[in-house]
Amino acid sequence: MARRNDHTREQLVQLTLDTVTQFLEEHSYHELSLRKIANMIGYVPSTLVNVFGNYNLLLLHVVAKTLDELSAEATVAVEQSSNPQDALFNLAYCYHDFALKHPNRWQLVFEHNMNGENLPQWQSNRIDKMTGMLEQLLLAIAPHHTEKEVLKASRVLWSGVHGITLLSVDDKFFASEPIDGKDLINNLLSNYLTNW
Repeated sequence: MARRNDHTREQLVQLTLDTVTQFLEEHSYHELSLRKIANMIGYVPSTLVNVFGNYNLLLLHVVAKTLDELSAEATVAVEQSSNPQDALFNLAYCYHDFALKHPNRWQLVFEHNMNGENLPQWQSNRIDKMTGMLEQLLLAIAPHHTEKEVLKASRVLWSGVHGITLLSVDDKFFASEPIDGKDLINNLLSNYLTNW
């Protein structure tokens, strides 16, 4: 069993996050516990509590790491687009593809609960960055809309893309023929933008 001084605090945080991230590539977060994570990295649970505050905050750091990766991929997808409308579609496809590639991590992002505690500002900033990217694209596509209209449209589109993505990840379309989530996203965005 490793002792507290075997790693610096920063190394222990990185080791923990890397270990949990790797675990989630094959398993659900429901199979995790503070004790299990501590055993995987060779420390006692109290050390992780000292470093992260509690198990819930440890998982929130894993969520933050996942959002950082999604944000980086989304930024590349948007920057490589030829215009704001293409960027909007590519952002949605990126979201969908990331979830399919990392279903257990994506599930943790949306099922994690603060259990009544306030969301730390460092996590709120990550969420604002992701939603802000969508809002900026909508504003670039239709600059005549008000800020309130753009905000509402962004939440409608994100909800739709999220729902399609959720059904894709869980393979719950309940159709006799296979359904491509990206086709549904394309349909949703095309029709919404035409009428918006």
